[in-house]
Amino acid sequence: MRKTDLQKFKKLLLEKREAIIEEISAMNPQLGTTIRESTGDISSYSYHMADQGTDAMNREIAFMLTSKSGRLLYHIDEALRRIDSGEYGKCFGCGKQISTARLAAVPHARFCIECKSAEEEKKAGKR
Repeated sequence: MRKTDLQKFKKLLLEKREAIIEEISAMNPQLGTTIRESTGDISSYSYHMADQGTDAMNREIAFMLTSKSGRLLYHIDEALRRIDSGEYGKCFGCGKQISTARLAAVPHARFCIECKSAEEEKKAGKR
């Protein structure tokens, strides 16, 4: 892969990384240690059960989204590491070069489209 392409993908990955970190930071206030802290309620009266359920659901959704963003951040960091080590763009499955179009769409991709399709088919068959 050409050095200019690597620089372009590195810039793209760093931009995506920054956006994810901002997204996680924005969700952080929703992930208080208790429902009372996350809602800012200071009264000693209990909530209505429906309100408690809604608050718990919102906290769970925020946690799920933060967890998913954290996994994506990990994959981006690994892609940046592969750029630095000279392994970026090589398929983990077959060892061939991943197409530039695939890397443009999914810059943290570890598999070429053929190997990724085979992996997805294998996962679907196990269900």
